[in-house]
Amino acid sequence: MRADSITLRQHLKFYMAKKYEDIYFVDSTKPVWNYSLFSHEDIQNFQSGTHYSLYTIFGNKQLTVLDTPGTYFAVWAPNATQVSVIGNFNHWNNETHKLFVRLDYSGIWEGFIPDVLAGESYKYHIHGFEGARLDKGDPFAHLWEKRPLTASITWGTFYEWTDNTWMEERKEHNALTAPWSVYEVHLASWMRPDKHDEETYNTYGQITERLVPYVKEMGFTHVEFMPVMEHPFDGSWGYQGTGFFAPTSRFGSPQDFAAMVDALHSAGVGVILDWVSSHFPYDSHGLFMFDGTHTYEYADMRKGYHPDWNSYIFNYARGEVKSFLISSARFWCDRYHADGIRVDAVSSMLRLDYSRSEGQWERNEFGGNGNLEAIAFIKDLNSTLYRDFPDIQTIAEEATDWPKISKPIFDGGLGFGMKWMMGWMHDTLDYFKMDPLFRQFHQDKFTFSMMYFYDENFMLPLSHDEVVHGKSPMLFKMPGDDWQKFANLRLMYSYMFTHPGTKLLFMGDEFGATSEWNYKSELQWGLLQFVSHSGMKNCVTKLNELYRSEPALYEKQFEKGGFEWIDLNHGSESVIVYMRKGNDAKDNLLVLLNMTPMVRRDWEVYVHNKSLWKEVFNSNDHEFWGTGDVFNPEIMSELVDEPSNCYKLKVHLPALSAVVLR
Repeated sequence: MRADSITLRQHLKFYMAKKYEDIYFVDSTKPVWNYSLFSHEDIQNFQSGTHYSLYTIFGNKQLTVLDTPGTYFAVWAPNATQVSVIGNFNHWNNETHKLFVRLDYSGIWEGFIPDVLAGESYKYHIHGFEGARLDKGDPFAHLWEKRPLTASITWGTFYEWTDNTWMEERKEHNALTAPWSVYEVHLASWMRPDKHDEETYNTYGQITERLVPYVKEMGFTHVEFMPVMEHPFDGSWGYQGTGFFAPTSRFGSPQDFAAMVDALHSAGVGVILDWVSSHFPYDSHGLFMFDGTHTYEYADMRKGYHPDWNSYIFNYARGEVKSFLISSARFWCDRYHADGIRVDAVSSMLRLDYSRSEGQWERNEFGGNGNLEAIAFIKDLNSTLYRDFPDIQTIAEEATDWPKISKPIFDGGLGFGMKWMMGWMHDTLDYFKMDPLFRQFHQDKFTFSMMYFYDENFMLPLSHDEVVHGKSPMLFKMPGDDWQKFANLRLMYSYMFTHPGTKLLFMGDEFGATSEWNYKSELQWGLLQFVSHSGMKNCVTKLNELYRSEPALYEKQFEKGGFEWIDLNHGSESVIVYMRKGNDAKDNLLVLLNMTPMVRRDWEVYVHNKSLWKEVFNSNDHEFWGTGDVFNPEIMSELVDEPSNCYKLKVHLPALSAVVLR
């Protein structure tokens, strides 16, 4: 396996002691060669917050210099008085390999250590502010020791990609006018070698062998991985990260991770990565107080400390930190071909008063509650990613009414491609939790989403957050006996897949898990032996097929012309009818939802211009563990108003079911 290589002629710039051919040694016991990969322009951009490929110069780089193999190290520690590299290769002696500080006041320490090759564990020993002594991992490392060990490892990201076809065609796959049905996955707990042992993991290769055919069979268009970036604590689910440039070593090497992405692309499945730029943990080997001062985080804890997650908030005002973060996001698109970046906890970044009481935060210079530096950072993040990778999407997890999250920057927006529709999620779950007898009194909760849908490009999320911490699994949120629970859940998923917007479903929801998600175990795959659960899986598979094959469900999913209410006048019966529209009227779909456990035969609905309709989906299908006895082999149609070309249809509606007509 070949590591990244950089030639001397391309990058090597000596601080000369005598003449060009000389290597400068501090003394014979400290063989660190003094040279730099940084240009003057690199330093200027780094400090101004406009260097977006820092991973090409910081961290560790395996080089051959003057026929001598070794590793170049570079780290930013602006308030350090001494930095050395420690590892097994020098018996963790902090006096052996001291780095050189640049003389331009950039705070960058660097040096080349001969004969240190790929695969060596190391840390930076930092003499920090006011005498602090710190052993820190490398913020730019591409590989870390498997937890609970905390050292970085010298390693590169070189990989021979085979996804050329996907990369050439992904503009169509990732467009906002394409179907996006996302399967959210936590890699450790999707499937384990020992389902009862949280210390066992499948490798990236083993996950690939199982996950790729499963996602392909289910018909999802994309997977979204909960954070794969290196993190010390399993219980954080990856959201408390220390390695912003490294896939976790729990499952293998960077090349193994790349191979998994490659395989998904080869199967026609896009890859979205959760990315956390809102906060980081206080682990001693991580970014917190990196050189004995608040290097990466705000020094003012009214802005720098996150009370919800006991973690620290990036200083978005600092150019070096901004360069670090945007380089990280760009790294995953560049080196790992990510098709999307889902940015976590955007609300907490935007608002100075997020989870803070009066007196615990300070207003911005205009008297508002917006974090102006974070807003500027987000705009630069999105503009940079779309400039360099125009065929991807950035997606915001944002749960407030902050305006124009997914609108263009030139229009006063933040520039995300999509935003999670948290309001739809809460209203939908609240509605479906109700006893069907009472739903007639809450139709406004069901229909409210379309009042504000066009404010943003919305993704409809049923994510991991909805099946943890006592919220119960999706199936048990539904009322009624076992049959009604499954029928309600099939109905809710049918509503989700026929509602405008892209879709996200968390792993296990697709077959009706009966326990909350637990990161320590694996999904309840044994449930698929039961026809009720396998039927639920079949239903989601069919919904994915319907979504991908019917242009009316995605071509105008963010346009007003893609949706029309047909019947909202039967609230007392809890029957709702709407139409989804594509670019061609012949593709239009009629969606009928019966929210009660009462069968309604010959239900009358009025439509214009089309006299012939065919049932293309019925959530009561026997294949889905429905009764299978209420369906529409033929739709009765009667012209009732010739001038307006209005037809009356008579449709059989199963109990607690969705019927889709084309």
